[in-house]
Amino acid sequence: MQLFVPYRKHRSFHIVSALALSITLATTSSSAAAQPASPQAATRDSIVVQKKVTSKKHKVKLFPNAKHEALFFNAEGVEGRVYQFYLFNVEGKLVKQANIKNNQTTIVRNLEKGNYLFEVFSDDERIENGQVIVL
Repeated sequence: MQLFVPYRKHRSFHIVSALALSITLATTSSSAAAQPASPQAATRDSIVVQKKVTSKKHKVKLFPNAKHEALFFNAEGVEGRVYQFYLFNVEGKLVKQANIKNNQTTIVRNLEKGNYLFEVFSDDERIENGQVIVL
C-alpha cells in the first residue's frame, strides 16, 4: 500500500524540521558558550609526532592518548637496556625527561601548546629523534 503525501505538506514538514533543528543548534551553542571551558580542554587540540631517525635494533613508540592530553613513550629492543627520553622546547631548554627499561611505557603529561624536539638515547647512543607539536 502506498501513501500519497502532497508536495506542500511534505515540503512544509522539511521547513518545520529545519527550523526546529536550527533552534536546537542555536540553544545548544549559546548554552555551551555561556559555560566556561575547562582549562584542559582549552590547552590542547592535538599532539603530532614526527620522527627523523629510526633504529632497526630498537623500536621506539611515541603517541598521544585518545584525548590528546598526554604523550606515551614506549621502547623495545635489547633485554635489560634503559632508554632515556628527552623533550626540549625550541630554545633548547630541557622540558621533560623520562627513563624506562625495555618493554615499559611511561606517560609525559602537562605539555603546553608549542613545538618541541625530542631525543631518545640508550647507552649514550641516540637511537631516535624528531619533533612533537602540541596544537
